[in-house]
Amino acid sequence: MGSSPDFAKQWFSARGWKPFAFQKQVWAAVKQGQSGLLHASTGAGKTYAVWFGALNRYANPLAPVEKPRKRKPAAEPLTVLWVTPMRALAADTARALEVTLQDLQIPWNVGLRTGDTSASERARQSRRLPTALITTPESLTLLLARADAQTALSTLRMIVVDEWHELLGNKRGVQLQLALARLRRWQPDLVVWGVSATLGNQPHAEQVLIPQGGISVQGQSAKGLRVDSLRPAAIERFPWAGHIGLKMLPQVVEELESSPSTLVFTNTRAQSEIWYQALLEARPDWAGLIALHHSSLSRDTRDWVERALKDGRLKAVVCTSSLDLGVDFLPVERVLQIGSAKGVARLMQRAGRSGHAPGRVSRVTLVPTHSLELIEAIAAQDAVAQRHIEPRESPHKPLDVLVQHLVSIALGGGFVPEDLYEEVRGAWAYRDLTPEDWMWALAFVRHGGLSLTAYPDYRRVEPDEKGVWRVPDARLARRHRMSIGTIVSDASIQLKFWSKGGGGKQLGSVEEGFIARLKPGDGFLFAGRLLELVRVENMTAYVKRSTAKKAAVPRWNGGRMPLSSELAAAVVARFSAAASGEFVGPEMKALRPLLEVQQQWSGLPTDKSLLAEVLKSREGWHLFLYPFAGRQVHLGLASLLAWRVSQRLAVTFSIAVNDYGLELLSATQVDWPEHLNAQLLSHEHLMADVLASLNAGELALRRFREIARIAGLVFAGYPGAPKSTRQVQASSGLFFQVFKQYDADNLLLAQAGEEVLREELDIRRLEQTLERIVRLRLDLHPIERPTPLAFPLLVERMRESMSSEKLADRIRRMVSDLETTAETGKG
Repeated sequence: MGSSPDFAKQWFSARGWKPFAFQKQVWAAVKQGQSGLLHASTGAGKTYAVWFGALNRYANPLAPVEKPRKRKPAAEPLTVLWVTPMRALAADTARALEVTLQDLQIPWNVGLRTGDTSASERARQSRRLPTALITTPESLTLLLARADAQTALSTLRMIVVDEWHELLGNKRGVQLQLALARLRRWQPDLVVWGVSATLGNQPHAEQVLIPQGGISVQGQSAKGLRVDSLRPAAIERFPWAGHIGLKMLPQVVEELESSPSTLVFTNTRAQSEIWYQALLEARPDWAGLIALHHSSLSRDTRDWVERALKDGRLKAVVCTSSLDLGVDFLPVERVLQIGSAKGVARLMQRAGRSGHAPGRVSRVTLVPTHSLELIEAIAAQDAVAQRHIEPRESPHKPLDVLVQHLVSIALGGGFVPEDLYEEVRGAWAYRDLTPEDWMWALAFVRHGGLSLTAYPDYRRVEPDEKGVWRVPDARLARRHRMSIGTIVSDASIQLKFWSKGGGGKQLGSVEEGFIARLKPGDGFLFAGRLLELVRVENMTAYVKRSTAKKAAVPRWNGGRMPLSSELAAAVVARFSAAASGEFVGPEMKALRPLLEVQQQWSGLPTDKSLLAEVLKSREGWHLFLYPFAGRQVHLGLASLLAWRVSQRLAVTFSIAVNDYGLELLSATQVDWPEHLNAQLLSHEHLMADVLASLNAGELALRRFREIARIAGLVFAGYPGAPKSTRQVQASSGLFFQVFKQYDADNLLLAQAGEEVLREELDIRRLEQTLERIVRLRLDLHPIERPTPLAFPLLVERMRESMSSEKLADRIRRMVSDLETTAETGKG
C-alpha cells in the first residue's frame, strides 16, 4: 500500500487547499487498515476525510492511453459502502463523491440504493454493484437478503456510516449493527468508519459501531457558532404553550429580508405548512423565492427544493427535520428556529446547515413562540457555548429486530444457528443475548412460538437437509422483503389532484387518521396550497384547489419533543440567577417583568430548591410542581405521585404536564406539605409503582403494534393495496391478547413493557429526576391565583376538554384578569 497514489494531496493542491490535521490523521489510519470514529463540526470537511482515505488505500488512477477511448472502461467492483440515515443526504453525498472521481480520473462509479431507487436501477445493481454504493440501513439489509449476498459483497473493503449519531440511539442503528456483524464475518479485515458532528458520549458511540476497537479522531477546534434570538415586541407575563409563533411573523420577515438565503426550521410538519402560508400572505412578492420542505411532500417536490437551494435560487425554505442532516447547501447564510429546539445537539445540527464550509461561521436565530421560550433561547446559548451535548445510547437487545434479521439472513443464503448466534453476539446491542433468548427467537421464526404453531404464515424459516435454515415459501419471502426496516408509522394516504381521466399529479402523503376525520368538501392546507377533499379511493385521497377561507392542517404523528436534561439544566441555571437578582443579557432583561411577578406571587425555581405551588380554585385543589425534567418524565412522575397519594387517601386526580412541570388537580383537599416528602418521591419500587399508576396495558399494546410490524407478525399489505391502519391495529391487538392468554412468557410482550418504561416514560431519567429532587429543599407556596409558570399547565389541561375557539376566549379572559391583578400590585 505504500506506493499507492496520494489522491488527497493531488486534489487539495489543485484547489489551493490545505488539509486539516484531522483529515490527515484519518487518511493515515485508513491506509494502515484501521477503523475509527471521526467527530468534527458540521461543514469541517468530514466527508473528504473518510472518502480520500478510501481512495488513497483502494483506488488506482485510470491508465493513460494513446488513442481516445470509444467507451468508458468498466468500473472497479464494489469497494466502499456508504451508509446514510436519510435519502436526501444520500443524493447529496453521491454528487460530492462523483466530482472527485471525475477530477482525478479514477475508474470508480458511485451508485445509490435507497427507497427512492428506481426498479431499473435496482435491476442494474443486481447484475453489478457500483464501486461505491450509498445506501440506508434498510436497503443494506435488503442486499443481505439476496440469495447471492456473500458473493455480491465479497469485494467490499470499507464501510462509512455517515451521521452516526442519528442512528446510534434507535432500532435503525441496531439493524445496522447486525448488518455490520454479518459483513465483518465475511470480511474480517473490513475497515469501518463512523462520522458524526453532535455526540455527547463519543466512547459509547465508538464502542457500539466498532466493538472490536478502533481509534477516535477529533476535528479541529470547534467551528464558529453564533446563537442569538429575536425578542417579541411585548412580553406576555402569562404565556401559554401551543402558539404557532405567528406573533413573531413581522420580525421573521424582516430577518429574511436582510439575508440572501435562510432555512426556517419548525418542529412539526403542520407548523411548517402554517408558517409557509403566513410568509406568502405577508410577502406575496416572494412567491417562487420561498419554498416548503418536509418528508410528506412528494419526492419530486423535495428534489426541486434541494436543487434550487443549492443553486442559490431560493431566498428561504421553511422546513422540518427533513433538512436536519448534513446536506451541503453552501448559499445558506443563516438559520431561524421557530420555537425551542428542545435539545442542544438538535440546535447545533440545524445551525450547521448555515455557513456549511470550513472557516465559515454558522448562525442560528431562535424565534420564541411564547415568552417563556425566551428563557429557553438564552439557556440554549449557554449550553451551546459550554458544549453540553446530549448523549445517545444504543437500545438493548430488541428482539423484534433480531427476529426480522433472522428471516433476512435465511433469505440471504441461509444460516447455521450455532454460527449465527456467535455472529449476532458480535453486535453491541446483543452482546449479552442468552442461549434461551436465542432458542426462543429460532422457535418464533420457525413456527411462531407456542401459540402460532398451527398457522402456516408463521412458519417462515425451516432447516433443510443439511441443517441450513432457509425461507422455503416464495410468498413469505416476498412479503418479508417488502417489510424490511424498523421505521413504523401509521398508514399513509397518498394525495393526488382530482382528474376525471385519473392520473392526477401526486402531491405527497398524509396519515390515514387525518383524512378519516374529513368529509368531501372539507378544506385543508398541504404543500402550501389550500385544498378540498373530493373523494378517497384505494388509499388515495383525491383533492382539488379550494377557495375556502378556513382550513384544517394535517397533524402528522411525531409527538412533542421533550426538553433534554442538558437544556433543562441550563434553563434552571438562568432561573437561579434571576432569583439572585441577576438579569444578564437583553433576553433576561426583557423577561424581568414576568419573572418578578413569578417571584412576588410565589418563587422562582433554583438549582438548590424544588418549587411547588398550591392553589384553591372553583375547580378544586391544585398542586403545581416544577422538576424541569421534560414532558415524558413529568407524565410518569405525575401518575406516580397521584397513585401513591391515592394509596393513602380516597382521592382522584386530573393530570397536566409540560416540559417545566406538572399539575395535579383534585376535587378534595390534599395536605401537600405533609405528603410531599422523601417517601412520596422515593425511587424505591419505582418500576412496579409506575406500571400500577398508568394504563400500562394500553401503553404496552401501542408499543406492541410497532413490535409486531417489525417482527413480521403483521403485514401492512402489498404496493397499491395496503391495509388500513384499523386493520393493522386490529391484527396486532389480536396477537397481543392471544399472547397474553396463551403465551404469557412471549418475549415480545416483555419487550413491549420494557419499551413503555424506556421510551414512553424514560424510566431511567425518571429515576434520576427523583434522586435529584429528593435532595432539593422543598419551596412550597400557597398561591391565590395562577402564576406565570402555573398558567401554561392550566391551559394544557383545559385544551383536552375545550374546542380551540372556546379555549382562546377563556384564556383571553383569564389573562386579562391576571394582568389587571399584576398591574394593581395585588399579590
